[in-house]
Amino acid sequence: MTTRSYTVKGMHCASCAAVITKKLSLVEGIKQVDVNLATEKAKIEFDGSAIGAEMLNEVVAKYGYGLAAEESTVSATSPSITAASASAKLKEEKQRELDEQLSKVQFALPVAMLVFLLMMWDIGSRLFSWMPNLPIPMELFNIISMVLGTWMVFRIGAPFLHGITMFIRSGAASMDTLIGIGTLTAYTYSAIVTLIPSVRQLLRLPDYTYFDVTIVVIGFVLLGKYLEARSKLKTGEAIEKLIGLQAKFALVLRGGLEVEIPIEQVVKGDFIIIKPGAKLPVDGTIIEGFSSIDESMVTGEPVPADRKPGDTVIGGTINKQGSFTFKASNVGADTLLARIIRMVEDAQGSKAPIQAIADRIAGVFVPAVLVLAAATFIIWLTVGYSFLGFSLALSYGIMGLVGILVIACPCALGLATPTAIIVGIGKGAEYGILIRNAESLEKLSTVDTVVFDKTGTITVGTPRVTDIELLGEGKTVEDILQIAASIESRSEHPLANSIVEVAEERKLALLEVTGFVALEGMGVAGVIGTTPVKVRKPSESEKGNAKVNALQEEGKTVVMLEENGIAVGLIALSDTVKSEAKSAVAALHKKGLKVIMLTGDNRSAANYMARQVGIDEVIAEVLPHEKAEKIRELQKQGRKVAMTGDGINDAPALAQAEVGIAMATGTDVAIESAGITILNGDISKVAQAFTLSRATMRVIRQNLFWAFIYNIIGIPLAAGALYPLFGIFLNPVFSGLAMAGSSVSVVSNSLRLKTRKL
Repeated sequence: MTTRSYTVKGMHCASCAAVITKKLSLVEGIKQVDVNLATEKAKIEFDGSAIGAEMLNEVVAKYGYGLAAEESTVSATSPSITAASASAKLKEEKQRELDEQLSKVQFALPVAMLVFLLMMWDIGSRLFSWMPNLPIPMELFNIISMVLGTWMVFRIGAPFLHGITMFIRSGAASMDTLIGIGTLTAYTYSAIVTLIPSVRQLLRLPDYTYFDVTIVVIGFVLLGKYLEARSKLKTGEAIEKLIGLQAKFALVLRGGLEVEIPIEQVVKGDFIIIKPGAKLPVDGTIIEGFSSIDESMVTGEPVPADRKPGDTVIGGTINKQGSFTFKASNVGADTLLARIIRMVEDAQGSKAPIQAIADRIAGVFVPAVLVLAAATFIIWLTVGYSFLGFSLALSYGIMGLVGILVIACPCALGLATPTAIIVGIGKGAEYGILIRNAESLEKLSTVDTVVFDKTGTITVGTPRVTDIELLGEGKTVEDILQIAASIESRSEHPLANSIVEVAEERKLALLEVTGFVALEGMGVAGVIGTTPVKVRKPSESEKGNAKVNALQEEGKTVVMLEENGIAVGLIALSDTVKSEAKSAVAALHKKGLKVIMLTGDNRSAANYMARQVGIDEVIAEVLPHEKAEKIRELQKQGRKVAMTGDGINDAPALAQAEVGIAMATGTDVAIESAGITILNGDISKVAQAFTLSRATMRVIRQNLFWAFIYNIIGIPLAAGALYPLFGIFLNPVFSGLAMAGSSVSVVSNSLRLKTRKL
């Protein structure tokens, strides 16, 4: 099976998306079709050996649509991320379409507003005796309106008429079909009674025409479509910002010379020179120099990170001070920034489960509205005729028909979910919270329990010296550390490296060691000066020492420093709690979430760590392959679980949970291991992810409410439901305003997420 993304041409509303989905799904060899109105893209999974892009295009072309194979923003064949990328090209094309819409609006809107004011004047003069009649004779007003209406319907409103044509040819109805039938009906009736007065006299029709309604409805609908398109263009700014992070050139060492080359020419293994203020072009490892790098645009961290030789650096970040040279490790489509962009693109095009409601309704909405509009017209001509007479019943029937077709626009329904998802996922990317798909974002809002792995999640993930104790006289803490570090500097053990690092931080000079030997399973030994020295595990008798016992109860690893066979000091090492862990757990508690630690460590060490950060419950001494089963046990208790781990060792548990949250650092980000990835390993962002998820779902529910309420209230009003009781009839002009307002309000409400603080 082949999966490809296509840009969809000619799609204007949710019913368009439903038509494309339905027609493509019927083609043999196509497994799945996802059409996204907000992004105007279709993701199609099909048998590539039996179906080609031309065939797919032929299927949708019958209904007035087109498919253009989409080139990803980043790919193996086009590895650079530049302003000339596929995303930028698509935006330019959208901008051109928007400019064309604007030119139509600039003509149609002033005409519509003028006619609208004259309409209101005419209506007011009929209702209020104190208002003077229109200064224009009705006959002249009708002629002027007919000329303007003809231009509006057949020139400006041509896409709506095309919607009628496609409906007749294929049976596929869209929003354009509704507007087209409504305005053409009003125009045709008005043209007949104006050009053939005998028909009006024969049927005793009122002298009122609907040219003005046609003009104003088309004008307002065009304005609404323009505002909607402009708002939709803003929802994709997150991708644009990410693309803008990419440097365009790199300063590399070639043949002993510094050469500036385009980013596309950088290859893995290149030595790249970075000067103050420069953007890093690709990922790599520093080999020379020290610096402070602003990584906020990728990780969301506001404080610049200090980087030294051996540290990894990320393409797209900014060097704040100092110069350094680094070796390129990931270039083009393999860089962290490229992977983030791909992930955000895929996530923004995915669908949340809640959208299924809107999709199902949109699939039958337009045909149902056409039936309802026809039924309304018939009821006015039959039932209304008995009470009002033919001429008035016909007039109200036409107004009801036009009003329903105009107000019943499914655009707001189709935009309710995807616009919020696009903005929400983009917002997360700005904060270093990468959301893999819309389903993960929705599910996170239902979670009531957060499970944390300990090592690398709650803790830093590397052992650090926490305590240095004296066991005799004549030595200082610095002496103990200096002697132990001197011996351990010859060892390759991870704990040895931790001791040496602390000594270097305290600027303690290492002493010369002779006769170094590694004691298998016990420690290391050597001679400093003439004194035999050992750094070893505590003996059985020493484990009863109060100091040793207390430290081990806290889960710390204790090593003894021995001189001439006598223990003179001890050093305790432990994986330390992340500085933000306590506040992060407190933030989750404020959101009403239960926090659990799931770890393979011994219970006493795990409980000590949990008390430090305020965790509610500890599940300790769990083997890696047992973690997923523990998640299942919580789920059987009725809990909705989010599992937070390193994205590799905890993969089964991450997959079992409702939502897996992977903690990632540097260029080793485990983007594919979970539904959500937190860059830089900052667990305070877990609470921010919950804030984002809940805010996004709240906006979606608000959008769906407004999309439904416009139609629930508007359609009966447009049909004339209030006329029998109150004599009130909704003019189709206000139906057009309501239709435009529904789409604009939904998109504008989604854009509020851009200003939400996490």
